[in-house]
Amino acid sequence: MDWRLIAAIAVAGTLGSFTDWLFMGVLFHERYNRYPEVWWPGLRQKAGDVRAIVIASVLGYVTSAAVILLCLFTGLTSLDGILVVALLAWIAGPLVMQVTNGFWIKFDPLLTLSHSIGYLVRFLIAGVAAWVALG
Repeated sequence: MDWRLIAAIAVAGTLGSFTDWLFMGVLFHERYNRYPEVWWPGLRQKAGDVRAIVIASVLGYVTSAAVILLCLFTGLTSLDGILVVALLAWIAGPLVMQVTNGFWIKFDPLLTLSHSIGYLVRFLIAGVAAWVALG
Protein backbone atom coordinates (compact mmCIF):
# COMPACT_ATOMS: atom_id res chain seq x y z
CA MET A 1 0.00 0.00 0.00
CA ASP A 2 1.25 3.46 -0.91
CA TRP A 3 2.55 5.50 2.03
CA ARG A 4 0.24 8.37 1.01
CA LEU A 5 -2.81 6.18 1.65
CA ILE A 6 -1.49 5.17 5.06
CA ALA A 7 -0.78 8.83 5.86
CA ALA A 8 -4.27 9.82 4.65
CA ILE A 9 -5.87 7.17 6.88
CA ALA A 10 -3.78 8.30 9.87
CA VAL A 11 -4.56 11.99 9.34
CA ALA A 12 -8.26 11.44 8.60
CA GLY A 13 -8.63 9.09 11.58
CA THR A 14 -6.94 11.55 13.91
CA LEU A 15 -8.93 14.56 12.69
CA GLY A 16 -12.07 12.43 12.83
CA SER A 17 -11.36 11.73 16.50
CA PHE A 18 -11.50 15.45 17.15
CA THR A 19 -14.80 15.76 15.31
CA ASP A 20 -16.15 12.86 17.39
CA TRP A 21 -15.04 14.68 20.52
CA LEU A 22 -16.84 17.85 19.38
CA PHE A 23 -20.05 16.43 17.91
CA MET A 24 -20.44 13.36 20.13
CA GLY A 25 -18.92 14.59 23.36
CA VAL A 26 -19.04 18.36 23.76
CA LEU A 27 -22.14 19.52 21.88
CA PHE A 28 -25.29 18.97 23.92
CA HIS A 29 -23.26 17.10 26.56
CA GLU A 30 -25.92 17.63 29.22
CA ARG A 31 -28.48 15.90 27.00
CA TYR A 32 -26.78 12.52 27.44
CA ASN A 33 -28.27 12.41 30.94
CA ARG A 34 -31.80 13.06 29.74
CA TYR A 35 -32.38 9.28 29.57
CA PRO A 36 -29.68 7.78 31.83
CA GLU A 37 -31.25 4.33 31.69
CA VAL A 38 -30.14 3.81 28.08
CA TRP A 39 -26.43 3.74 28.98
CA TRP A 40 -24.50 0.71 30.17
CA PRO A 41 -24.14 0.96 33.97
CA GLY A 42 -20.33 1.21 33.86
CA LEU A 43 -20.51 4.19 31.52
CA ARG A 44 -22.82 6.09 33.82
CA GLN A 45 -20.23 5.80 36.58
CA LYS A 46 -17.39 6.66 34.15
CA ALA A 47 -15.76 3.28 34.85
CA GLY A 48 -16.10 2.08 31.26
CA ASP A 49 -15.30 5.36 29.51
CA VAL A 50 -11.68 4.63 28.64
CA ARG A 51 -12.36 1.24 27.05
CA ALA A 52 -15.33 2.59 25.07
CA ILE A 53 -13.37 5.62 23.88
CA VAL A 54 -10.40 3.51 22.75
CA ILE A 55 -12.59 1.05 20.84
CA ALA A 56 -14.62 3.87 19.25
CA SER A 57 -11.40 5.64 18.24
CA VAL A 58 -10.02 2.52 16.58
CA LEU A 59 -13.32 2.08 14.72
CA GLY A 60 -13.02 5.71 13.60
CA TYR A 61 -9.75 4.86 11.88
CA VAL A 62 -11.44 1.86 10.27
CA THR A 63 -14.20 4.16 9.01
CA SER A 64 -11.69 6.62 7.57
CA ALA A 65 -9.80 3.78 5.91
CA ALA A 66 -13.01 2.42 4.41
CA VAL A 67 -13.96 5.76 2.85
CA ILE A 68 -10.44 6.32 1.52
CA LEU A 69 -10.21 2.80 0.09
CA LEU A 70 -13.68 3.13 -1.43
CA CYS A 71 -12.41 6.20 -3.29
CA LEU A 72 -9.31 4.27 -4.36
CA PHE A 73 -11.30 1.29 -5.65
CA THR A 74 -13.74 3.50 -7.55
CA GLY A 75 -10.80 5.17 -9.28
CA LEU A 76 -11.91 8.68 -8.38
CA THR A 77 -9.37 11.48 -8.21
CA SER A 78 -11.52 14.61 -8.48
CA LEU A 79 -12.57 16.34 -5.28
CA ASP A 80 -16.20 16.57 -6.45
CA GLY A 81 -16.45 12.86 -7.17
CA ILE A 82 -14.71 11.85 -3.96
CA LEU A 83 -16.94 14.08 -1.83
CA VAL A 84 -20.03 12.60 -3.54
CA VAL A 85 -18.78 9.10 -2.63
CA ALA A 86 -18.19 10.22 0.97
CA LEU A 87 -21.66 11.79 1.11
CA LEU A 88 -23.36 8.72 -0.35
CA ALA A 89 -21.48 6.42 2.04
CA TRP A 90 -22.63 8.62 4.94
CA ILE A 91 -26.25 8.53 3.74
CA ALA A 92 -26.15 4.74 3.24
CA GLY A 93 -24.57 4.06 6.64
CA PRO A 94 -24.44 6.38 9.64
CA LEU A 95 -27.27 8.70 8.67
CA VAL A 96 -29.77 5.90 8.18
CA MET A 97 -28.55 4.14 11.33
CA GLN A 98 -28.71 7.25 13.52
CA VAL A 99 -32.16 8.33 12.34
CA THR A 100 -33.59 4.80 12.55
CA ASN A 101 -32.15 4.30 16.03
CA GLY A 102 -33.65 7.65 16.98
CA PHE A 103 -37.09 6.26 16.19
CA TRP A 104 -36.64 3.13 18.31
CA ILE A 105 -34.23 4.02 21.12
CA LYS A 106 -34.93 6.60 23.78
CA PHE A 107 -32.24 9.09 22.73
CA ASP A 108 -32.37 12.88 22.68
CA PRO A 109 -33.10 14.15 19.12
CA LEU A 110 -30.37 16.80 19.37
CA LEU A 111 -27.87 14.01 20.05
CA THR A 112 -29.13 12.12 17.01
CA LEU A 113 -28.61 15.30 14.97
CA SER A 114 -25.15 16.05 16.37
CA HIS A 115 -23.98 12.44 15.93
CA SER A 116 -25.26 12.43 12.34
CA ILE A 117 -23.45 15.67 11.54
CA GLY A 118 -20.32 14.38 13.28
CA TYR A 119 -20.28 11.32 11.04
CA LEU A 120 -20.82 13.50 7.98
CA VAL A 121 -17.84 15.64 8.90
CA ARG A 122 -15.74 12.51 9.54
CA PHE A 123 -16.65 11.10 6.12
CA LEU A 124 -15.92 14.41 4.37
CA ILE A 125 -12.55 14.66 6.12
CA ALA A 126 -11.74 11.15 4.91
CA GLY A 127 -12.83 12.20 1.42
CA VAL A 128 -10.53 15.20 1.43
CA ALA A 129 -7.69 12.99 2.70
CA ALA A 130 -8.40 10.55 -0.13
CA TRP A 131 -8.32 13.40 -2.64
CA VAL A 132 -4.95 14.59 -1.34
CA ALA A 133 -3.53 11.05 -1.43
CA LEU A 134 -5.03 10.05 -4.78
CA GLY A 135 -5.21 13.35 -6.65
